[in-house]
Amino acid sequence: MVFKPQRFHGEEPVIEAEYPNHESLETAVARCLSSADGVDTSDMSVTVARCEVFLSGNVMWAEEVDRAVDVALSVPGVEKVTVNLRIGARGTG
Repeated sequence: MVFKPQRFHGEEPVIEAEYPNHESLETAVARCLSSADGVDTSDMSVTVARCEVFLSGNVMWAEEVDRAVDVALSVPGVEKVTVNLRIGARGTG
């Protein structure tokens, strides 16, 4: 067995997160969507990776998709929105 010398003994690791607040961004987008007029979020999910928002689920009207994208992009920190929303399929999955 080979023992390597300890290089970081006693030092805490330093983690540098490039996008540290994706949870708070996700919450902010979800809150804005839930309070926005013209969007029913009862069957919609919001997730965030880096500064990109992913909207998935079901809506009744195409206008809701456009409105959801506009609302998500209005949240500070959001750079891109990817949509995976099915139109006219509410409550089917």
